[in-house]
Formats: sequence, C-alpha cells, structure tokens
Amino acid sequence: MILSAEIECYFYHCQSLKDKRAILQRILTRIRQKFNFAVAEIDFQNQWQRSKIALVTVSTVKEVAEKEYQQVLKLIDSFPEIELTITEIEWL
Repeated sequence: MILSAEIECYFYHCQSLKDKRAILQRILTRIRQKFNFAVAEIDFQNQWQRSKIALVTVSTVKEVAEKEYQQVLKLIDSFPEIELTITEIEWL
C-alpha cells in the first residue's frame, strides 16, 4: 500500500520567506528522522505564510501506514507556529 498525502499549512508570525523556511526545514527534518516518509514542499514556495507539503510512504499493511501518518500529523501540530488547514490522503 502506498499512502500519499498533501497538507496545506498556514504559518503564524512569519514576516519573510526566511522565517517560513526556517520553521518548515525544522519540521521536514524531524519527519525524515523519525518516520518512514518522503516529504517535500510542493506548492506556495514564494508565499511567506502558506505552504503545501507532500508526504509519501510505502507499507505492506494499511493500518501501519495510517498509524504512522497520524503520528506525523501530531508532530506537525506540536509546532505552535503552524496550523494545518487542508489535508488530503490518497491510497494507491
């Protein structure tokens, strides 16, 4: 099973792209270190208060991938500077 997700985020208190990228880099690095997910920013690269992140993982069991995805969402929610606005999940 392949889990593909797109997450739109809103950044509070960012005054520049540099601020946004510093926060986003911390989040993406932590996801890569802790979880079996490929992750990248795929949209809104030039907007300093918005971002769209893509996540992809492969698992033999759907429940394992779903559980790990929920843990990734909790990790992102643990950052007070960011709010998740839209999440879309697709199973392939």
